[in-house]
Amino acid sequence: MDSSSHRIARPLKTLIPITFLVLVPLVVCLAFVLLHSIQVRTVAMAVYPEGSLNAELVKQYREVLGRDGLDLRLVPSAGALESVARLRDPKSGISAALIPDGITTEKDSPELVSLGTLFYQPFWVFSRDHLLQKHKQLRGLRISIGPEGSSSRALALEILGRGGIIDRKSATLFSFPPSESVQKLIHGEIDVAILLDGWESPAVQQLLKAKDVNLESISRAEAFAALYPYLNKLVLPAGVVDPAEPRPATDTLLIASKSSLVIRKDLPPTIQYLLLEAAVEIHSTPGMFRTSDEFPAPESIDLPLSTYAREFYKTGTPFLHRHLPLWLALLVEQPVVWIIPLVVVLFPLFRLAPPIYDWFERRRVYKLYAELKRLEDEMLLAGSGGVRLDYIERLDQLEDRANHLSVPSPFRPLVYGLRLHIDMVRQRSEKTVSQPQPRRHHRSVGSNN
Repeated sequence: MDSSSHRIARPLKTLIPITFLVLVPLVVCLAFVLLHSIQVRTVAMAVYPEGSLNAELVKQYREVLGRDGLDLRLVPSAGALESVARLRDPKSGISAALIPDGITTEKDSPELVSLGTLFYQPFWVFSRDHLLQKHKQLRGLRISIGPEGSSSRALALEILGRGGIIDRKSATLFSFPPSESVQKLIHGEIDVAILLDGWESPAVQQLLKAKDVNLESISRAEAFAALYPYLNKLVLPAGVVDPAEPRPATDTLLIASKSSLVIRKDLPPTIQYLLLEAAVEIHSTPGMFRTSDEFPAPESIDLPLSTYAREFYKTGTPFLHRHLPLWLALLVEQPVVWIIPLVVVLFPLFRLAPPIYDWFERRRVYKLYAELKRLEDEMLLAGSGGVRLDYIERLDQLEDRANHLSVPSPFRPLVYGLRLHIDMVRQRSEKTVSQPQPRRHHRSVGSNN
């Protein structure tokens, strides 16, 4: 009986070190997941210089996301060109930015995806004396086209420079940020300021209303829109700034790209859904150049739409992401991190489960066998003394427990064998009482002799 017990217990002894060795890394992994889910609750987003619409919008994003428990950290950036470079770098920490179309491509930035387009960003060419209308080309002028790393500078050189509007050989180009460009143009320190920004931009609005500053019309807007697929032709109606003056005096042709919400592919789905919900709240209202609910739009112009964005535009935010707390949603959506170690633990458990189950069921019977063995040894040592009635009573109790022991069918033969051995011990004890004999060695139940 003892050797069988040891043999059956081997799987359990094997399981203990295996479980220990696997549970330790599992606990470490789960701790990592918890810490990671806490860290992910802070997301970094690029913010452009003051005076731009971007600087105003990202503050709205921070406010909206803060209501859902997501801390949006704003990281200063010179503009879209710099932001794309930092988005592509996983060590930069930036995970999201508002990027105008025409800055990058899927081939150049395979790490990035779009959550959709948000609003139009026209090229605003402001001058002090309708220089473009008079000369058809900006020659020998002081022109601010935006700081290094900005979309305004990159696209102005690519589109307006290539189109012959800016004469790069004779013009003096400056890298002033929007707010500084506004002041220098108003005070006559520069001749032209070129901005790539939305209608609501503080810098754009200030220049549209400034005296002695005029908005130039892009005469070949249709051609630019045809040559550059990411550009659109827009018309700013006459008098929309000031109907009484009117200002502008005539309809103004503009070319514009669309701004997209660009993120890293590895941004968790829960964060993507929160950003999309914030985009709907911020950009779905009607305004200049857009109708109600026109934006955000599921457009993939330069970069592919995120899988989760595509689902969002079809069916909205999934039920679980909509109702689970942020920390729990972040934890649930990372199954790879905790399922793999869990499977590693469960696989040996599944293999060892049958022998372990077998061992536990047999052990219930063997415990009664062990009691029977102790009782038999006591009876042999006592011989035919007066305590034999107590032994018989204990045998009766043991037999009653064996009769009421419920085990699955495969283990019932063990119970029948136990009851048979109890009867054998009973018969031997009665024979010993009736014919007292000197104490000698008896073969006990379960012995190997």
